[in-house]
Amino acid sequence: MNEMIDITFGLALVLTLLSTAVYCVFFTSQKEKLRIVGRGILALSGVVQTIHIGSRFFEAGNMPLTSLHETIVFSAWAATWAFLLFRWRHSVKNLGTFLSLFVFVLLVVAGLLPKDVVPHSPTVRTLWLPLHAGTSLIAYGFLGMAFIGGIMYLIQERELKRKKFGYFFSRLPSLDTLDVLNNHCLTVGFAFLTVGITAGALWARVANGGSWQWDWSILVWFFYLVQVHQRFTVGWRGRRAAAMSIIGFGLAMLTLLGVAYLAGGVHGNG
Repeated sequence: MNEMIDITFGLALVLTLLSTAVYCVFFTSQKEKLRIVGRGILALSGVVQTIHIGSRFFEAGNMPLTSLHETIVFSAWAATWAFLLFRWRHSVKNLGTFLSLFVFVLLVVAGLLPKDVVPHSPTVRTLWLPLHAGTSLIAYGFLGMAFIGGIMYLIQERELKRKKFGYFFSRLPSLDTLDVLNNHCLTVGFAFLTVGITAGALWARVANGGSWQWDWSILVWFFYLVQVHQRFTVGWRGRRAAAMSIIGFGLAMLTLLGVAYLAGGVHGNG
């Protein structure tokens, strides 16, 4: 089983690199066939990532979400499938180029970390784990897309303000399209994040016999709550929304990786 785990991780990394390379060539040449090929390879990488996570599941006896390596791999998987599901219904020009690079970087970082499958303690060997950690990391997949869309928005806005349309202008979506992307990903991501944090609170309450203390992840939730509230009440859009998506995801990653590193896993192994 360990051999299968190593093979599937290596294959997912190679496929994502190949997808990124094809997407980058497409970004330069804008040949439609390359975009289709790049997305197809990324979809294949998503399937292999799923097999990899499944292999670790059978090895550990529960969802592989308790180490820093597993956390980042699952985040890459969530970002991959968040994009593929979004792309199934919506088209955002060259989003795949940025997304594939983002996933590749996540997998490279995961590859530099210890990959040992650590047996789960009784506290972690529960259905609360996939409900809490799984939904939270799926949320980060969508919020990661909002982060990417925010970067694309700021680049495109800069091109428009210069009034000298350069290399990126024709290769990036309109500001309105990127704002729609931000709204969709923020809404879906925040919903999953709410479910994940609520499940974590209930899990901790059960595990600790009724007591529970908020951890740093609640700050991320409040940050996105403010963003969602302001977007749907005051109408925060455009540059402000893009910047908030970038800052919010940076805060989410710092919190996620910081807690995982200091606790030896996603909030520790119990």
